[in-house]
Amino acid sequence: MKLQKTIKSEAKIAGKGLFSGKDVKVVLRGGQVDTGIVFVRTDLAEPVTIPALAENIAERDRRSALKSGSVSIETPEHCLAAISALEIDNLEIEIDGGELPGFEGSSDEYFKALSKAGIVEQQGNRKELIITESVSISEGDSSIYALPYESDSLNITYDLDYTQHTGIGRQLFSCSLSTAYFGRELSTARTFCLEAEARQMQAQGIGAHLTPKEILVINSDGPIKNSFRFADECVRHKVVDLIGDLMLVGRPVIGRIVAYKSGHSLNQKLARRLVKMAKKADDNEAIGNEALLDIRKIQRILPHRYPFLLVDKVIEVVGDKHIRGIKNVTFNEQFFQGHFPGTPIMPGVLIIEALAQVSGLLFAQKLEHTGKLAVLLTMDKVKIRRSVVPGDQLILLAEAVKIRGRSAMCKCKAMVGDEVAAEAILKFMLVDDEVV
Repeated sequence: MKLQKTIKSEAKIAGKGLFSGKDVKVVLRGGQVDTGIVFVRTDLAEPVTIPALAENIAERDRRSALKSGSVSIETPEHCLAAISALEIDNLEIEIDGGELPGFEGSSDEYFKALSKAGIVEQQGNRKELIITESVSISEGDSSIYALPYESDSLNITYDLDYTQHTGIGRQLFSCSLSTAYFGRELSTARTFCLEAEARQMQAQGIGAHLTPKEILVINSDGPIKNSFRFADECVRHKVVDLIGDLMLVGRPVIGRIVAYKSGHSLNQKLARRLVKMAKKADDNEAIGNEALLDIRKIQRILPHRYPFLLVDKVIEVVGDKHIRGIKNVTFNEQFFQGHFPGTPIMPGVLIIEALAQVSGLLFAQKLEHTGKLAVLLTMDKVKIRRSVVPGDQLILLAEAVKIRGRSAMCKCKAMVGDEVAAEAILKFMLVDDEVV
């Protein structure tokens, strides 16, 4: 197992936002194990923290953005690409504005600042996503694929097709990502736009502070008042953007990515799909692990017995806040004899009952609730979303919303693989065991 990494010392950088043109200062600090990459807006009355995760993606044209409520961080992709290349897992990034500095449109300033700060290992194992099945996404004539690959790194092939624009043409680029390679071949590749696009954006007040000398603006003859750093600089920058967007998976991606004319929107859709793949891998790993509560321990807590005990084991408990249990559904269940002969389907009400039982196990984790039973009072927002049949394995998730006095509430979800089978908000009364 590889160890997690962060930076040894603090790093500071400053510049103007690429789109907004506003001055902004950034402080990069080492993060604790398992905290991930986190942005902190410090220019607000109360600092707002935004983790660099796919769930926080904000839709934007021509760039990436992250949000928490009404607060956003614009253009984090170049910074995230440098973090990925340096294999940094935990980092806190303080920013006193809404957009990260764009510099000349490359990742190089971030790469140099983080490299200078020094990289150190931490006492925590690095969790990677190894692509084990193919994923394909298309939008119009653009596409992106994630594929299994016999390598312990991220391999990227990008086909940039601007055949209708002679200033760029068609460029194909392929590489296996490493820190040294990124610093040598990718970090200085700059973002670009066509002359017509640049005029349109500046008419809208976007990037009004920039001139062609500061960013690549390309007409039919090539860069205006500028020159390429690489003959294929445009496709190299597209690879940088892709690396940055893949950081939103929340863990390093190992496998092969093949992209054709892909931009931030398509990259981010792939990141969301890979998050689901990572969750599925985590669930499979957890299911194979030793139970935190086996059936004997469950029977000491719950009064339910055959044929109405619907939790086989508990594989994860986070304090009294979150629990994950397993119900293995077999053809031997009594209810399949009549529901329905020839087409066995687990009754939805029993799926909700299984969620209620795992919620009761969660409440029992709190000392003062030991010896109390969770009696179901109400069920809100109940939805049965797929049939559960013999051979399925139900993953029972319950998150405590409120535990107060003699009442409690849980937000519950039953999964089969990465599909939601049922969900509900359940409210309970906590009563003494002997009362029931």
